[in-house]
Amino acid sequence: MSKLVAFAAIQGAYNIVSKAEGIYKRALEKYGPDQKLEFPNTAYYLPIIYSLLGIPVKTLGDAEKPLKIARKLLPYHVKNFNHLPYLGPLLDAGMAALFAEEIVEAIRYVDDPDFYYPGEECEVVKTADGKIDWAKSKIWLGAADDTIMRKRGVEFVDGSAPGFAAIVGAAPDAETAKMIAEEYQRRNLYVFMCANQNGTTFTEQLIEADVQIGWNTRLVPFGPDISAAVFALGFANRAAMAFGGIKPGDYRRVLLYNKDRVFAFVNALGEVNAEWAANAAGCVNWGFPTIADTDIPEILPTGVCTYEHVVANVPHDQIVQKSVEVRGLKTVVTKVDIPLSYGAAFEGERIRKDDLFVEFGGGKTQATELVEMADMDEIEDGDIKVIGPDIKDLGEEGGRLPLGIYVRVAGRKMQPDFEPILERQIHHLINYAQGIMHIGQRDIAWIRLGKPAVEKGFELKHIGQIIHDMFHKDFGSILDKVAVTLYTNEEDVQKLTEKARAIYRMRDERVENMTDEEEEIYYSCTLCQSFAPSHVCVVSPERTGLCGAYNWFDCKASYEINPTGPNQPIEKGECLDPKLGNWKGVNEFVEKASRGKIKSYNFYSIVHQPMTTCGCCECIAAILPSCNGVMTVHRDYTGETPCGMKFTTLAGVMGGGQSTPGFVGHSKYNIIQRKYLAGDGGLLRMVWMPKSLKEELREGLERRAKELGVPDLIDKICDETIATDEAGVLEYLQKVGHPALEMEPITG
Repeated sequence: MSKLVAFAAIQGAYNIVSKAEGIYKRALEKYGPDQKLEFPNTAYYLPIIYSLLGIPVKTLGDAEKPLKIARKLLPYHVKNFNHLPYLGPLLDAGMAALFAEEIVEAIRYVDDPDFYYPGEECEVVKTADGKIDWAKSKIWLGAADDTIMRKRGVEFVDGSAPGFAAIVGAAPDAETAKMIAEEYQRRNLYVFMCANQNGTTFTEQLIEADVQIGWNTRLVPFGPDISAAVFALGFANRAAMAFGGIKPGDYRRVLLYNKDRVFAFVNALGEVNAEWAANAAGCVNWGFPTIADTDIPEILPTGVCTYEHVVANVPHDQIVQKSVEVRGLKTVVTKVDIPLSYGAAFEGERIRKDDLFVEFGGGKTQATELVEMADMDEIEDGDIKVIGPDIKDLGEEGGRLPLGIYVRVAGRKMQPDFEPILERQIHHLINYAQGIMHIGQRDIAWIRLGKPAVEKGFELKHIGQIIHDMFHKDFGSILDKVAVTLYTNEEDVQKLTEKARAIYRMRDERVENMTDEEEEIYYSCTLCQSFAPSHVCVVSPERTGLCGAYNWFDCKASYEINPTGPNQPIEKGECLDPKLGNWKGVNEFVEKASRGKIKSYNFYSIVHQPMTTCGCCECIAAILPSCNGVMTVHRDYTGETPCGMKFTTLAGVMGGGQSTPGFVGHSKYNIIQRKYLAGDGGLLRMVWMPKSLKEELREGLERRAKELGVPDLIDKICDETIATDEAGVLEYLQKVGHPALEMEPITG
């Protein structure tokens, strides 16, 4: 290994630690040791320090110990003679730098609480003449809060985000930056950005090139300094704790988890100084290599990283491909016959008023989507028709049109049950086209096309082309033909809408009438085992997957599409306990799929051997003993709960594939299914949930409450506007006469 590499990285680490010690001393004098220190709305304290050292840094005083550890980790300086070319001292130096930088960034939140902009999207402000007002713009997002981390972390779990590129520095110009970013987007990778090069950043270059940045487009601007690299590595370590169930302080498992499961790497753009070198050395601990565009000393032998550790002199038009090769990452660029870039990373784009050319639906006009099965001889594959005015007929100013998307599919393995599953995919598939925004589904769809998309030649027929090409790509095992008709005449759209609404009603009634008793086959879902090895979700007609993404029909279709995939049929076998929901065949499958860690669990209980939970769950329920009931909280709610733990803390306690009596993960929809906690008393046990969740489920809650004979139950369920402590909840329950107080003791 080059002496120059060792010298630069170690010297950089000394600089970073010394600088951090100075910042810490000043902060201690100014604020005192009891000053709260945190990354806001996160449950993992300072996550690199917490995950690797097991030290929860809550105050400035708490930060002293990890800062001293960072100082002790610094190796001897490289000498001019007897240089030992080992990687170990570099790894220690890099880790010391990252511990110190994490403390520096936490202090920044105290010194300048408005420096980082909370949320998923940046706020770019322009002047009257269209120029960017950098002084007023809020472009740095800092640490992802736990709502974002769990929402985005699911994409790493299910493979829709194969990894992330951490870009430090800046490209030679804005167009090169845009080219690199869009190539990563086409490969569905996230791009995490930090550090500046000669006063500019990759983030600012993308903004200048009119590229949308933020979590929604997978181009995430963490911060302008190299120290913001800790937000990317902290995100990875939080995933290990939240989804993998790894305990804080188990540094070896955390680092191996990241090497094996989180496919990330660094792109160093521009001159690499000593502090950058220290951060690159730190990333090697995670198995994350560095690929640079400049002539820096390389570390080519394999060892900690899967392949090379540092690769230099990579041209900008090759850096994306070289990066994924060096990391050992397999990515696929989806090819669709349209004049736009296409990939999941474009799904979060927003088409704002100034960029809008044409819109369909959204309350201004009617927009309806329907997928229907056809006989093989009824349709021709690839038959795409536009009936009514097209985009070009709107003139130079654009405007609005109604839209009916009618898709007919045929195939020897196609079933009517698969129609709504295919229909739901339209939302994602249209959104994956750069410059198009799709919201809603069924008869409340809303589509917006931006001016750049139209300028590139996008026409209405291309919506049909997207659906045709992607249905064949994703569902080719069950269908052979796809035909799409797009209506834009108001009369035609209205006729399709009336037909669609009748079909929607029939589908809903079929799903609603299904019961767990009548079906002998349930389905597994082991998607999350990539992050939570012992978690096995089993989906039945009356218990949807806890992530909210899969119901029984979805799993059935998934199995037909991919017979060796994560959704496998399970013969439920002998019923061992009808009240709690326990079956011999399910237990046998769960024991095998969890590699013997889970031998049995119950579908309908939170008290007795509840189902395992991973970090992807939409909601977590917990017993409130003094209230003789349960509360539930969804991951979008960041406030306090009556059990004394926020969602993120609950997920940390019970995630990672554990079965934890008193707690259970579930989907939002599961709350209004008939079997929800049926073994413990069902929905009548619900005593607290966030107001936003109550409103989201209001219609279903009122329907179920009426079935249960307590039509005003929703008003008897406490929420955060009334109380967030168990005593306050109990007082409210007594006041309104909640039925849980009259039920048998929940804990037996």
